[in-house]
Amino acid sequence: MKKNIKRNNFLQLGYKITLNIISMYFNVLSCALRNFRRILIVFLCTSIVIPCISLPSQSDSLLQYMEIAARNNPTVLQRFSEYKAALQKVPQVGALSDPEFNLGVFIQPMELVEGKQLADFQLMQMFPWFGTLKAAKDEMSLMAKAKFELFRDAKLQVFYDVQRTWFELYKIEQEKRVSEKNRQLLTTIERLAIVKFKSGPTGTNVSSGQPMGPGSSGTSQNPQAGSAGMQTMPGGQQSGNSSSGSTISGNSMGGAPSGGSGLVDLYRIQMEAGELDNNIAQLLTLQNTIVARFNSYLNRPLQSPVAIPDTLVADSLEIPLTSVTDSLLRNNPMLGMLQYEQQSFEARKKMVTRMGYPMMGLGVTYNLIGKNEMSTSSMNGKDMIMPMLKLTLPIYRNKYNALRTEAALLKTATGENYTATSNALQSEYYEAVQLYQDAQRRNKLYTNQYLLASKTLDLMLKSFSTSGSTLTDVLRIRQQALDYQLKQIEAIADFNTGIAWLKRLMAFYQTK
Repeated sequence: MKKNIKRNNFLQLGYKITLNIISMYFNVLSCALRNFRRILIVFLCTSIVIPCISLPSQSDSLLQYMEIAARNNPTVLQRFSEYKAALQKVPQVGALSDPEFNLGVFIQPMELVEGKQLADFQLMQMFPWFGTLKAAKDEMSLMAKAKFELFRDAKLQVFYDVQRTWFELYKIEQEKRVSEKNRQLLTTIERLAIVKFKSGPTGTNVSSGQPMGPGSSGTSQNPQAGSAGMQTMPGGQQSGNSSSGSTISGNSMGGAPSGGSGLVDLYRIQMEAGELDNNIAQLLTLQNTIVARFNSYLNRPLQSPVAIPDTLVADSLEIPLTSVTDSLLRNNPMLGMLQYEQQSFEARKKMVTRMGYPMMGLGVTYNLIGKNEMSTSSMNGKDMIMPMLKLTLPIYRNKYNALRTEAALLKTATGENYTATSNALQSEYYEAVQLYQDAQRRNKLYTNQYLLASKTLDLMLKSFSTSGSTLTDVLRIRQQALDYQLKQIEAIADFNTGIAWLKRLMAFYQTK
């Protein structure tokens, strides 16, 4: 009986241990599954978010290009190397001249009363007049600062060139897109014209007798390539005014168009299509050229792709226009360079003035004396030490007077150069302001004009499809809408270019 009880207790204990082990296993498994889900969710989120973070947006691409240009542009690197080389001149001019050491050995010892002179050692150190070295160091330090301002100016110029070229690429890219969009619109107009042509009383016979290859292919050979199609429209309209007047009035009255008038419409559409195709090809060639110039600023392969945004947001100047001139005169690196040059010539004048004073040399002479057997003097065989003092006598004053006059004239010339540069920068400021204000005004105007032209074109296309409007009116409104859209894009790009120009003048740039 006791054995059965012990056996039951042992079985119950084993059963409980097994249940605990199984429950622990399931708990660990469920915990692992939960952690796996969490890890999977985190992995998916990071796989989605990290590319969005690591890949730069197109709005930030210009700042990245400016940073690349600042690090890799050869002109900027050249100016920076020149600045570092100018810094190395400061310790050169600030150091004392090398000491002089003279050694003289007698081939035959010189007989003296106290012995025999065997050799003569002389050490001399020259010292310029007080303050000469400091003035020389000040001159070189100021010239190094002038070199640094040249480095800043080169960096600002590269930033402006990168921005200006980037905006040019934006204009070309947008003009190409607008031209392609209008090419599609012209294809739609061509289809409507074909429908009207075939719906005429003689449309079937003419369409069967006349080839429609150019209209279907969308290309034509136009001898007057390079100008917009609608720019030649008024001449063609005036030349056929008497013959097309009845046709236009017949269309407005609801009559069917003649076969000859339908063919004229189709040929004019094909001429417009040929001009657009030629314009798109020219834009592609020009885009490749400007891309190569843009990449040259970044010092990378000329055919490297350039990221251009779909839409360009108008930039902000961040300060009032009235404050730009003050920032220009205070921060422009070219004016700063000329100021440092003036100060360096003033330091040079002080230096050459002190160079006209005597230079002092301190030294020592050591005479090596050998013993003389015939001498009974107590100084027999004792070496001699003689301190020395040396002075230069700058008695030829014409040289030093000419040096001072040269420094004064160079300072005066730099002052005149400062005035000329300041006037040129202020004149350039007004040109940049004109571009800025004119682009701002044109942007507002052409935005409204494009909206009105687009609405008018939509209405005329509906009217043209029902034979209510002539092809001449449709093409003219289409060309106006195209011109307004391109001018709006150009105005925004010019507006940002004007802001970049003003920031370049007042030495303001922004990078990440």
